Amino acid sequence: RMFDWLVGKVNESLSSNSSAKQNQVAFIGILDIFGFEVLQVNSFEQLCVNYCNEKLQAYFNDHVFRLEQEEYRKEGIDVNAIEFVDNEDRLKLLEGRG
Repeated sequence: RMFDWLVGKVNESLSSNSSAKQNQVAFIGILDIFGFEVLQVNSFEQLCVNYCNEKLQAYFNDHVFRLEQEEYRKEGIDVNAIEFVDNEDRLKLLEGRG
């Protein structure tokens, strides 16, 4: 319910501002980049989108989790390890490395 309320408020705000800009359409796009989608039929285009999303997620995980934790350890900062799920095995398979 909160998500629906938030979307309604954003849409309301955008529509009130769009009257001044009659030739422009205002919108907000949301992209959830983690995880392969499971569909009845997946097109090649969807596979490419999923692959790119997974590469972005892998980059994010590597830089935000793994590399940051290494930097903390180098600096002697005591932090709890952050465990995260990655899809490296799927990426290797798609890239012919697995």
